[in-house]
Amino acid sequence: MPDAVQGIEVGHVATFTHAVTADDIQKFADVTGDTNPVHLDPKWAARTRFKEPIAHGMLSAGVVSAALGTQLAPGAVVIYLSQNIRFRAPVKPGDTLTAKVTATSVDVERSRVALDTVVTKQDGTEVLTGDALVMVEPPNEA
Repeated sequence: MPDAVQGIEVGHVATFTHAVTADDIQKFADVTGDTNPVHLDPKWAARTRFKEPIAHGMLSAGVVSAALGTQLAPGAVVIYLSQNIRFRAPVKPGDTLTAKVTATSVDVERSRVALDTVVTKQDGTEVLTGDALVMVEPPNEA
């Protein structure tokens, strides 16, 4: 019996990198409706432990989604089923994030792949850790 799903075996790694801008943070707020001033108002954020605006945590999680959806199995259909997340450090405009997803188990019969997920900043600081489960299938033929 094969031990891979669409070429993904235990230990398979995919990465995705994105430089976060103030415009990204504003767009995320616009799309989600999360207008918490810690993300958008420099004067308000200056009164917090962060001293300046920080990105939404889910923006960092979006980098994981990009790694899964575009790099894990190019050409396959990758569907996010679940994600456990631990936010570990703030992200600020100008930070460059790299998501690394590593396959930890493969269920060939159900086309499922479990993964360890980590997002780091340019200095190596972990900003997000967790684990995910995805379904990976070939696209339907037309």
